[in-house]
Amino acid sequence: MSRFAAVIFDLDGVITDTARYHYLAWKRLAESQGVHFDEAFNEHLKGIDRMGSLELILASATRRYSDAEKLALATEKNEHYKELIATMTPSDLLPGAVAALDDCRAAGLKIGLASVSRNAFTVLDRLGITGKFDYVVDAGTIAKGKPDPEIFLKAARELRVTPDACFGVEDAVAGVSSIKAAGMYAVGVGDPQVLAAADIVIPDLTQFRLEQYK
Repeated sequence: MSRFAAVIFDLDGVITDTARYHYLAWKRLAESQGVHFDEAFNEHLKGIDRMGSLELILASATRRYSDAEKLALATEKNEHYKELIATMTPSDLLPGAVAALDDCRAAGLKIGLASVSRNAFTVLDRLGITGKFDYVVDAGTIAKGKPDPEIFLKAARELRVTPDACFGVEDAVAGVSSIKAAGMYAVGVGDPQVLAAADIVIPDLTQFRLEQYK
């Protein structure tokens, strides 16, 4: 593990599954605008920030929206989402998540979080794991969402580690692209065929093994 000094995790789909809450919130909003929304549509939103996701949904609407209307809709979705995540507890941590974080700490790695969710701090607090991270990127300070590398580069900069000394952990295609564009080693979590651009793919964090990442 001498090559790496830090690890940067994504949140949704890696450490916890807030995807179902996002799905329910986006589905209600989309259907309120006459747009059909199902699991297949939802897959296209993985790793995309809120306004980017809204743009994809409204592209299927029958009318155009002003910037003010888009902002109102994004706010409406977020308020519903916040109501849903307020029910989260540590039991919502995905299998292997805490062990993976603890293994990284034991190995002396700095630990960052790079989530495009503007509710990441709330989710971490609900899960009881805020203190396990050395730095959490505030998505509100990021100009470009994934697959742009900005969020991972900011995490590395704040952790005071060069990008080539970091590896990222992601479950989305856009996230893996973001990691690679930042010049980092990418650990994908999910389907190897979907996350083909990752350097290595594991099914979930129960299979997280530091010695395999080189």
